[in-house]
Amino acid sequence: MKIVSLIARILLGIMFTVFGLNGFLQFIPAPPLSGLTGQFSGALFASHYLYLVAGTQLVCGVLLLVKQYVPLALVALAAVIVNILTFHITMQPSTIAPALVVTVLWFLVALPLRAHFAPLLTRQSD
Repeated sequence: MKIVSLIARILLGIMFTVFGLNGFLQFIPAPPLSGLTGQFSGALFASHYLYLVAGTQLVCGVLLLVKQYVPLALVALAAVIVNILTFHITMQPSTIAPALVVTVLWFLVALPLRAHFAPLLTRQSD
């Protein structure tokens, strides 16, 4: 399981680093989007919200690659992944496969670290 988790962490780190950089440098061309998907993407670009998401992806991807603050990176990426899944489920279900791959990779990395997340799931704090 250690090797699977290591490979998943590296793949996840590479993916989020590349797509985070793409948010700033736009070296991967995006196809033209129309309808609700185009409006949503346009709002992300116009409001500059995309830079927050890309920055989160970039920082967390690098943290995964250098194996520093991995639980923190996973918590931040969980929010990004939920939004990616929500986008694909509600607006573009035909392209959900990469989002599902990212989700599986996230779980493969998070599973061995589940003890780090246990305090987040306590009902009451002191």
